Amino acid sequence: MKRVITICILLLFISSGCAWFKTKEEETAQELSEQGVSAFNKKQYTLAIDRFEKLKTWYPFSDLVVLADYKIADSYYRSKRYNEAVLAYNDFEKLHPNNKKMPYVLFHIGLCYLNQINTTDRDQTPTQDCVKAFKRLINLHPGSEYAHKAKEHVKTCQKNLAAHEFSVGLFYYKTKQYKAALYRFKTILAEYPDFEVSHNALEYIPLCEAHLEKIEQAKKQTEKDLLPDS
Repeated sequence: MKRVITICILLLFISSGCAWFKTKEEETAQELSEQGVSAFNKKQYTLAIDRFEKLKTWYPFSDLVVLADYKIADSYYRSKRYNEAVLAYNDFEKLHPNNKKMPYVLFHIGLCYLNQINTTDRDQTPTQDCVKAFKRLINLHPGSEYAHKAKEHVKTCQKNLAAHEFSVGLFYYKTKQYKAALYRFKTILAEYPDFEVSHNALEYIPLCEAHLEKIEQAKKQTEKDLLPDS
């Protein structure tokens, strides 16, 4: 009899213990989605990410996973965690390449880089990445509502890149590194001919060439002077 009572108590404990562990798992995909959207709308982006990540983990085959992927990326973007946002948007593209949200997703990848652009005297890697992202959007979805906005951002980025090239070229010119300066000024004419800074570059090209010619003449004269008398 004691053994039967012991078994009954054990079964009761196991049963109640299972109920304790099921508390959170009893949240449905729909409930997790609603919680995530609610947190997102309240600008509680960390909580939103948590809810949507749980949805993806617990219900990987739910139709709501697409929404979760999309909202996770947006949550990173809204909280200005741009590097993580880019990764999340890229994941969305890999998982849902034909989704109607793709123009929006590609546009926001560009915005992530746009928001990280430095002044023209600093590293321009984010600017270059921004141009690539927006051009990709324009090529893939030329008729989307985001294509026109992307074109305007591309012009702004290219203007910054041209200004950066000129500032570097000017630095080389002032430090008498004329060959490097000439390369930078010619790059501006080749890649950014439609921007005002190209006129400034055009003025420095002959100056660089003149200095290089003088250096070459001086080099030849030195070599000639070093020759033994015949």
